[in-house]
Amino acid sequence: MTSRTILITGANRGIGLELAEQFSADGWVVLACCRSPDDADALRALGKQYPTLELHALDVTDYDQMKALSAELCARSIDILLSNAGIYGPRGSGFGEVDPVQWREVLEVNSIAPLMLVQAFVEQVAASQQKLVAVVSSKMGSIADNGSGGSYIYRSSKTMVNQVVKSLSIDLAARGISAISLHPGWVRTDMGGANAEIGTDECASGLKAILQSAGPAQSGQFIEFNGDPIPW
Repeated sequence: MTSRTILITGANRGIGLELAEQFSADGWVVLACCRSPDDADALRALGKQYPTLELHALDVTDYDQMKALSAELCARSIDILLSNAGIYGPRGSGFGEVDPVQWREVLEVNSIAPLMLVQAFVEQVAASQQKLVAVVSSKMGSIADNGSGGSYIYRSSKTMVNQVVKSLSIDLAARGISAISLHPGWVRTDMGGANAEIGTDECASGLKAILQSAGPAQSGQFIEFNGDPIPW
């Protein structure tokens, strides 16, 4: 049986690094992408531990680099294309505090780059067995769940990417490609902080279970790491 393949952006730390390790441990081929592989000590250590883990340089906002990587991997099939790279932006982004320049930077990484990634690698996904596109979003992007306001920059970036995923689930269905949004929970990472509810191991384990089984029946859904559906 041919090993299945997952491409993960932002694989050098946090959730991405943990997912890279857990999928590698399960025997998957992991295309682990980050901006500076030479500086990603933990990821390079995983590469030495798992021969099926490959490191690739990718700044998700460098679309020429993204196209070049796609061309390099043109003969590969990618079962799961996981857009994990993301940023929170400035913490003070309540009403009256929003900087439009910083807002655009967050939208570029969190909202625009995931679509550009899918456009760049759609042929490799279509050639695979599972044919899944997934984006690490956030419950903070749920309009129905927003009961506290504020956080305009981060919230809007995740709402925007959720709409991207929903459209992808419709536009790529004819090619047999599924698309889902994922909420990782409040995780103890550089972004989530030390007081977060869960560790990266628990988060990644839950996300991996969803990713390994997701298909057309789940396409167009917003799913929490524990498998619960989230309202858009």
